Parts: sequence; C-alpha cells; structure tokens
Amino acid sequence: MPSSAGFTRRQAMTTSAALAVAALSTPSAAQAAARSAARSTGSAASASALDVVADMQPGWNLGNTFEAIGADETAWGNPRVTRAFFRRLKTQGFRSIRIPVTWGQHEGPAPAYTLDPVFLARIKEVVDWALADGFHVLINMHGDAWQWVLNMPAQHDAVLAQYTATWQQIAATFRDESRRLLFESVNEPFFTGSSGDEQNAVLMNELNTTFHSVVRATGGGNTDRLLVMPTLGDTPDQAKIDSLVATFAALDDPNLVASVHYYSFWPFSVNLAGYTTFNAATQQDLTDTFDLVHKAFVANGIPAVIGEYGLLGWDSGPGTVEEGETLKYLEYLGHYARYRGLTTMLWDNGSRFNRRTLQWNDPSLYAQIRSSWTGRSGTASTDQLFVPKGGTPADATITLNLNGTRLTRIDVVGARHLVRGVDYTVSGSTLTIAAATLGRLTASQEHGTNAVLSLRFTDGTPWAVNVITYDKPVLTSATGTTASLVIPTAFNGDKLATMEAVYADGSPAGPQSWTTYKQFNVAFTPDYTAGTITLPSAFFGEVTDGAAVTLTFYFWSGARVTYTLTRSGTAVTGTSA
Repeated sequence: MPSSAGFTRRQAMTTSAALAVAALSTPSAAQAAARSAARSTGSAASASALDVVADMQPGWNLGNTFEAIGADETAWGNPRVTRAFFRRLKTQGFRSIRIPVTWGQHEGPAPAYTLDPVFLARIKEVVDWALADGFHVLINMHGDAWQWVLNMPAQHDAVLAQYTATWQQIAATFRDESRRLLFESVNEPFFTGSSGDEQNAVLMNELNTTFHSVVRATGGGNTDRLLVMPTLGDTPDQAKIDSLVATFAALDDPNLVASVHYYSFWPFSVNLAGYTTFNAATQQDLTDTFDLVHKAFVANGIPAVIGEYGLLGWDSGPGTVEEGETLKYLEYLGHYARYRGLTTMLWDNGSRFNRRTLQWNDPSLYAQIRSSWTGRSGTASTDQLFVPKGGTPADATITLNLNGTRLTRIDVVGARHLVRGVDYTVSGSTLTIAAATLGRLTASQEHGTNAVLSLRFTDGTPWAVNVITYDKPVLTSATGTTASLVIPTAFNGDKLATMEAVYADGSPAGPQSWTTYKQFNVAFTPDYTAGTITLPSAFFGEVTDGAAVTLTFYFWSGARVTYTLTRSGTAVTGTSA
C-alpha cells in the first residue's frame, strides 16, 4: 500500500460484486508432482515457477522504505535497513521479502534516465543481505506507478522510454543474482485520461510485455528469472485477470508469476456501512477472490502471489477494525490461501513489526498470522464479554468457531484455569461461562477489562476473551466548529463499534452519502484515554448547513447512545439525548 494515491483504487478493487467462479477444487495431483520433482533436483535454476513461489510462502513487505519520497529511505519514518534486521525477521518465520522501490526520483533526465549509482548500490546491498540470509527477494517499480507511469495515455512514448530505460538498468545490475531474486514489473498500475477499460487493458499489456522483453534481453540469470506481473491496479476482478491471462498466454514463458493485492471486503477493511465484523459477506468476498485467482492461474500451472495483504483500516488509526474481528480475518485468510496454493506477502509499513525494537507491536496479531501458515486455529464469535457494573451477572454464551479443532481448556491469564462443568460448559460449538464465574472475575468492579480468558484448542493459537465491566457510555453536550467538534465522553469501560448519522427524514448525513453508517477514524474518532469522540472537518464537509443531524453511537456491549447536532455556518452545537 504505497500512499493515499492508491486508496480509491483499493476501494474500487474491494467493493466489486461477488465474483462468479467454479466449484472449489484442491490443487491438482499434477501440480504437487511437479513441485516434488523440482525439489528433488536440488537445483534452484531448474525448479519450476510453481515450486519457487511455493517456497516463498510466507512473505513480508519492506514497506515505506525504498519507495519513500524524500531524502532517503528514512523519509517516511522508518529507520535505515540493517543486516541485523533481516536476520531478526528470518527468525519470525518469513521466507520471502518484497522490497518496494521508487526509482524515478533517483534518475537523471531523458533520454538516458541514468539511475543514481549510490542509490542503486544501496538497493543491491540490501538485496544481497536478504539473499545471503536465505530469503527469496522481490524488487519492483513502486511509487513510479502514481508519479509518472499513470501519464501513459497522454505521454505514451515518453513514459515507455523511461520505463524501458529504468528496467534495462535494474536488470543489468542484478542479472547475475540468484534465481531467488524476482522482478515485478510495476505496483498497482493505473492510467489517467485513458478512454476506458479497453485502452487500459492495452496499456497494461504493453507495460508487462515491455518489461518481459527488456529483462530477458539482458541475459545471464535474467534469461529464466521469475518475472512477476500484476493485473491492472493489482485488482483481482474477472476482467483484469482475464487480460493478464491473455498476456501470459501470448508470452508463453514458464517463468511468469501473477500478482494481485487483497485488503479484504472494503467496508469491513475500513469499518464503514456497518461492517464491523468478519461476517459471512466479508468471508465470501475472500473466498470468491482467492477461488478466482486459483482458477485462472494456479490450476493452470501459473503461480500467483498476493503481493500485499492486510486491512486498510490499519492506516486510519487504532481500533478501526476490532481486534478479534481482525484476528478472525487473518486466520481465515491464511487458511484459504494455503488451500488455494497462493503465496501471501504481508504489507508492513513499519506499524506491524517494529523496526527499531525488532518486536511485533501486536504480538497476538503475529501469533495468529504465523499459526495460519501451517494449520487452523479455533476462534469465537467475540473476544469481549461485557458484564454490567453493580448488577448480578447472567450466564454468558459464546459461539465457538472450532475450525476442525476442539476446546481443551480455559485459562485465566495470571490466575488459575477455569474448571469445566463448574465454571463453564461446552455443548457443540456453544461455550457458556457461568454467572458465578463472571461475578468472581469482575469482583474488582473497575471499568474495563477485569480478566482475560485464554481459550486453548487442540491446534493453533489460543483465543483471548476479555471480561469487561461496564456502564452505559455517557456523551456530554458540546460546541465546536465545522473544523472539529470534540464530544466529552465517559466510555465507562465500553468501546465504540460504529456511528450512524441521519437527517430528520432518515436519509444519510455526512460523507459516504450512500450509507448512514460512517467510516471509523475518518468521520469520527474515539479517544478512550482522553475521554472524547471527535468529529473532524471530513464529517462536517458534507453536512447540510442548518439541518439537524441525529447521531447514534453503537458500542460493542450492545449499548446505543443518541446525540443531536446542529450546524449553523461554521458553528456546530452538539446535544446529548
């Protein structure tokens, strides 16, 4: 995910209608036999493309580093890459690294477009470190896609000349590297000012075929190096995939790899339109997409990579997609990618694996991802049990998603485990926590998480359930402007799930006027530490002057709180119900 320039293209990518695909089928025996035969040769040069890409699983992206626009690789906030970093990443279980690179800012003028030798040497140094540590490495043309490649409809010859000169120099520099180095033609390409889909397809084909001919012409290790080619925008929809399939057929080269990106069903990925959970529609979007990629490529002997995956909401701010729902998405993605023979490469701009501490910022997220590489984990309908403060708890039920596992025990983090048949019971996929147990776990009566249950299954990573004491949240009347309204909020242990905004007639208010449910951390932002909910200018920019707006805040406990807004020019008044 290179920049905000690609954001609307991702929206289009992930809001496409359900894809028509064939019935599920496991990877063929012929594919498995081909991979086995290639491995038995012991020669990287003779390994099939399917085998090499299978060996790349799992993969990771060195995001926001060499594609950063600025003075150097630290321009977007990440530290300088070190050899020690790669060695630490290796211990995390990753087998391949995608290194996004933006080249244009390091090039001289036409017609030579000479690459800065210092920058080129630095890229080679980092690539060589990663190769020496046993990684497969993929380098690409990244930010260039939205800097100058997009101008191809109006500046065809100039763009193609720069594209050709750039890849000639990259290919020549790396021609003698191990075959574990792959090249990717361009990242998420799109075109401005084109006449439409037909021209886009022609231009996309021209970029990929030019890339192919330029690299192959440099000889050496580039004669059979694996070349990765994306669909238009790296979008996994039928028409764009069909176009790439046609390109591959015309090139007739066994060392080609298909690439698409996947950031989940868009409303779920950004928490919009009420898609707060990894529900059936969100799961179906994933299965439809991976089925389509498998059918078009892998089932026909062409390897495919999910060159980037994650959630768009990760860049919006903390809590955009609730933790448990994120974990269920990642668990299923890893499982289904394995089933469909797809190599996945986690997009990390520095916010997932901390490049200064060399630790995961969210260890539970990493544990879930890693577990999905080899098997399935049990999950549950929720990772939050809310117990009202001051009342007598009732029995609480949770639906288990066993995923082929079996619940073996429940531990209380930092305390003794629960006793089956006393503290809890299990009937099929229904887990019931006894009222008396909940009372004991919330005895402190402090707002927020009082205890954490660790559900242990026969396989996979444990599932955490937070036992939370709460009262109904309280919002206070406030005044502000269309630049920002800050609503004092007593969350009382609860967490915000989403917000709905409507006019008096029930029609949607605010941005994304096609839905009443607004986008988390864009149209509204909770701050649990400060005790506030902020409505920024992005919300008020699309609110009718003089109209009253009713907000409904939905909390994970099930609580709902209404709030009324009135805009008068740039002044805004908020009133609690």
